[in-house]
Amino acid sequence: MRFSKSLLLFPVPALALYGTFFVLPAVQGLQYSTTDWDGFSPSFHNVGLDNFREVATADDLFRNALGNNLKFLLAVVIGQTVLALFLAVLLAARSRGSTWLRGLFFLPTILSSVSVAFVWRFVYDPNFGLANRLTGLHESYLGDEKKAIFFVAITQIWFHAGQMMIIYLAGINQIPPELYEAARTDGANRWQQFRHITWPLVAPATTLVVAYTTIQSFKAFDLILGLGGNPPRGALDILSTRIYTTFANNQLGYAAAESVVFMLAIAAVTVAQNRATRLAHR
Repeated sequence: MRFSKSLLLFPVPALALYGTFFVLPAVQGLQYSTTDWDGFSPSFHNVGLDNFREVATADDLFRNALGNNLKFLLAVVIGQTVLALFLAVLLAARSRGSTWLRGLFFLPTILSSVSVAFVWRFVYDPNFGLANRLTGLHESYLGDEKKAIFFVAITQIWFHAGQMMIIYLAGINQIPPELYEAARTDGANRWQQFRHITWPLVAPATTLVVAYTTIQSFKAFDLILGLGGNPPRGALDILSTRIYTTFANNQLGYAAAESVVFMLAIAAVTVAQNRATRLAHR
């Protein structure tokens, strides 16, 4: 079969769109990160690495947002991964009841982040919220400076655990049933079957879930604004909202520098998590 050179033209539209809307803005953002441009002036000055030095050494607001983001990330990755895997193992059996429950747990995923945020604002309301009614407490969940970010994490986990459950279900369904039958024949209980069969063989699904959850945690922009207001106070400020606030203050060059650091942080955390996931499944 002869190779037609015309086939080389098929990727051109996709590459053109990718270059126009992703590569070019990324290059321009990197260029603006070394300037003091306010986003409106026809001219600006090149400040070299001054923006990055300030982000790294003198910007307390950015460091606070980074700390909040890491707390949020840790809580969501652990909580969402554990809950999604638990639900997947619980509902792996194919029955009418498990099918309905899968749909029920997946339902929040199809909602918009803004609607989820407003629903949970009523849940956390200190006067008539569902959380205080169920616990009998009179807590101001989103008003607690030390715990507010973790209550937002609970909302994020509720929002996306069903989506991650589907990924784990797909991984579990790929495991040959004969392995479980052999384990039961050898006297293995459910925990031993999970520890030595399910957990090692869902490693690819875990890698995908952790990576996707990490990206979600860094991009929880609309959820934070919906729960914490615009701009959010310091206890709920994360990197995406910090960059947005900087941009809104007409500091486009500095916001671009923050965005570059933001991208590097996501890359570093993702690489570290992939290595940790491989070690956990050995």
